[in-house]
Amino acid sequence: LDNSLKLLNSVKESDSKNSVRDYCIITLFLNCGLRLSELCNLNVTDLNTDGSLKILGKGNKERVIYLNDACRSSLSEYLKIRPNEGIPADHKNALFISRNRRRISNKTVQHIVYSNLERIGLGGQGFSVHKLRHTAATLMYQYGNVDVRVLKDVLGHENLGTTQIYTQLSSQMVRDAIES
Repeated sequence: LDNSLKLLNSVKESDSKNSVRDYCIITLFLNCGLRLSELCNLNVTDLNTDGSLKILGKGNKERVIYLNDACRSSLSEYLKIRPNEGIPADHKNALFISRNRRRISNKTVQHIVYSNLERIGLGGQGFSVHKLRHTAATLMYQYGNVDVRVLKDVLGHENLGTTQIYTQLSSQMVRDAIES
């Protein structure tokens, strides 16, 4: 939790011209548990007026997740400054736009995450974009009291066993805390 907040604060306080976009990206990772490809493939039309977000996951399976206040706020701020001019027709619907006025790429998002992790002293410690997904799931389970079956749907897992990894991680963390 502390490292997640440290990462978000670092991005927010960054002097990067893309800090609002980058903050929104990392907020979505940490609050929604998105996969890298899911985030990069988001379209403006995937945002629903009821505060939900349509996700196209693995195997072209659609799911809907409901956004919390942090996500809605960061998306609102980003949409105010999102480039609209000079975007090629086949990229106009993309939610996240790169400096080249195209849909943001997986590689660019990975660079955003890695460079911000580096800035807060967590570079080279095994953290990754996918770890942010794990972090989101663990935080939802531990602090959000999200039932494991609901977490399965939020993450877009087909098998409950995949999701139960997070409950085992939580149990291990409790054991470690008691022992220390």
